[in-house]
Amino acid sequence: EVQLVESGGGLVQAGGSLRLSCAASGFTVDDYSIGWFRQAPGKERGAVSCITSDRVTYYPDSVKGRFTISSDNAKNTVYLQMNSLKPEDTAVYYCAADLAPFGTLTIAPDDYDNWGQGTQVTVSS
Repeated sequence: EVQLVESGGGLVQAGGSLRLSCAASGFTVDDYSIGWFRQAPGKERGAVSCITSDRVTYYPDSVKGRFTISSDNAKNTVYLQMNSLKPEDTAVYYCAADLAPFGTLTIAPDDYDNWGQGTQVTVSS
């Protein structure tokens, strides 16, 4: 059974850092595309970082230079390091897996078929 479990969210002051973890089971994270998404109240869910099995990465301009996606194959876990956090980063953060074989980089939530439960990140000003 495929399962994704996020952790690491919390309350942090602007300028601070958090590291989110996405522990996966039922598949190997490095073999597929993994994405981190966020959704704030009243807004659509959008990608903040994605990585393919070929280690191609994506970051939107809003987080480029501040967020870094990485993985630990031994722990079968994907991380999202978030630095220089801003109040506008406040959202529920989700990790998701695209288990299509030979998957290419995609930032569309609909292309990801397995999701975690989400973790709240709140950045105070």
